Amino acid sequence: MKKPKDPLKKRTLSSQRWIARQVRDPYVMQAQKDGYRSRAAYKLLELNEKFLFLKPGQRVLDLGAAPGGWTQASIPLVQSGAKNPKVFGYDQLPMEAIPGALLIEDDFLSPGADERLETVLGGKVDVVLSDMAPSTTGHRETDHLRILGLAEAAYDFARKHLTEKGAFVAKIFQGGTEKSLLDLLKKDFQRVHHAKPKASRKESSELYVVALGFRGLPPPSEGM
Repeated sequence: MKKPKDPLKKRTLSSQRWIARQVRDPYVMQAQKDGYRSRAAYKLLELNEKFLFLKPGQRVLDLGAAPGGWTQASIPLVQSGAKNPKVFGYDQLPMEAIPGALLIEDDFLSPGADERLETVLGGKVDVVLSDMAPSTTGHRETDHLRILGLAEAAYDFARKHLTEKGAFVAKIFQGGTEKSLLDLLKKDFQRVHHAKPKASRKESSELYVVALGFRGLPPPSEGM
């Protein structure tokens, strides 16, 4: 009788480690029980419990939403419904429908993305979320710069769609150069916090910035 094939045997060492870590991860198991598409939902829930940026009636834009964990977690917090969705999941990757959310398939870095989004939204949003991260290279400094660049691009896009007193929440990596983004947020928001949720893996250098109280866009003559 032949031995069953080991599903990890032909995988790379990094893939084997990732699979083993997923199997042992309590947040992965809890996400499966709670019906969330990713363990990242608990990061958002922790951040919101501490900073209270998601409230009933607010409109939320989730940038880079796939596979949809943050979008799912936002829906009950703002009481979004299927007939009048207040949560918008935005990603260039297709996603399966999420009850209570409107999903938008587009690339926010592509030409005309702002105008296309305005047409869909029909107005501004109260909160912009970004849990996006580029593919990692394994080189700490390079990965830090890449995710910081993505976070800065996300904020440049988000600020055009935020209401005054709105909030921006994004993932960055600790590495020293994030000061430029933090300085910009401190200029544009009343309060800026950073935190590492318990749901973030201990070995990860990811950090979340939570900016509250958007002051609004400056007049055209005072543009950045």
